Amino acid sequence: MSQIINRRRFIGQGLILGSGISVTPALAFSEFAEKKVRLGMIGVGLRGTDHLENILLRKDVTIPAICDIDPERIAVAQDLITKAGNKKAEVYSKNDHAFLDLLKREDIDGVIIATPWEWHTPMAVAAMKAGKYVGVEVSAANTVQECWDLVNTSEATGSHCMIMENVCYRRDVMAVLNMVRQGLFGEILHCHGGYQHDLRKVKFEPGVEFGAKGIHEAHWRTEHSVKRNGDVYPTHGMGPIANILNINRGNQFVSLTSVATKSRGLHKYIVDNGGKDHPNAKVKFHLGDIVSSLIQTANGETILLTHDTNSPRPYSLGFRVQGTNGIWMNDGNNIYLEGTSPYDKWEPSADLLAKYDHPLWKRLDSDIGNAGHGGIDFFVMNAFVETVKRKIAPPIDVYDAAAWSVIAPLSEASIANGGAPQKFPDFTSGKWQNRKPVFALNDSY
Repeated sequence: MSQIINRRRFIGQGLILGSGISVTPALAFSEFAEKKVRLGMIGVGLRGTDHLENILLRKDVTIPAICDIDPERIAVAQDLITKAGNKKAEVYSKNDHAFLDLLKREDIDGVIIATPWEWHTPMAVAAMKAGKYVGVEVSAANTVQECWDLVNTSEATGSHCMIMENVCYRRDVMAVLNMVRQGLFGEILHCHGGYQHDLRKVKFEPGVEFGAKGIHEAHWRTEHSVKRNGDVYPTHGMGPIANILNINRGNQFVSLTSVATKSRGLHKYIVDNGGKDHPNAKVKFHLGDIVSSLIQTANGETILLTHDTNSPRPYSLGFRVQGTNGIWMNDGNNIYLEGTSPYDKWEPSADLLAKYDHPLWKRLDSDIGNAGHGGIDFFVMNAFVETVKRKIAPPIDVYDAAAWSVIAPLSEASIANGGAPQKFPDFTSGKWQNRKPVFALNDSY
């Protein structure tokens, strides 16, 4: 493969979030390639179906059982399974706790949890207690206690829990991670990230409906905007930054301060699209339109995290990595390295990011270069499957799941107390000081 990847292709693969890709099943490489992994699917809604489609492209994974309380989603999942040449999975759907019966199966090595947020921790805890590997969608937890529940259960049972944060595998951020590890930015001082994504059409579907009258994510997700005020979805922005700063592996989050703007976007959307007399126009939304969180680390870096899902705006995670020798900003795809870049002038980042393309992307480029949505869903699922095969800890582990997810409740507490600083729990109980970085350092995952 040419070292310099086509500029447009590189940017496209880096900027688009994965939700389902076309890859060659033979990509389950390595000495473990022929070993079969048996996964149960808990939740086969839109996101769960994305994962299922991705899994069905692999020769090294079987799906003995699926769980969802929506018969329409079960039918969609079974259709995908049989069209891929597999026999139908056994179904668990009788009630909200049907997943507990699925977890009793001895022919399942691990589970993928892709359900509404409030179910993530209870399901992950139950799965770990059942001795299963857990891949849980983001965020992994909603409260400080839930974060501790994940950690305590993993430590007590020896079971592993991986937060399925696909943005960690975005091509551009992995190239930047590669550059950071090679010292091109010098000592890192400051990072930006966040979730800046207009979700108004997701939170209201159909029309301006949500809750009992809503469908898909509008059925449950919008309630979080009604009841909560904080960064309720922090891990897309934080995951890559945490890897760059070696959080939980020689570094840790120390404190957080959050503020929120007033709430206007969702109400305005209802009035604009449903009329001022629509019943939902009377709903009071608690979530501020823009939430900003400033985080301090043990090693002296600062992080600015932004949550913005109720505003009319183009999608961006707003990444910025700044060190003593330069800076990268993904908005505008700009980079500046002292001694290399023209003085006081931005350079387009694509060629340099291509030069430092991460080895994992280089290895898979010929196979997934034309895959949809950038290919990042393949990487996160591949990491999960490979660690289940090897019976080892995943590269994004339960301590990461807790540390990244706890930003949500801490930000809520800070905002509720006028921006008062909140201290991060040490979920590793001091082990962070001696743990070594592992993310994306294996040649297979």
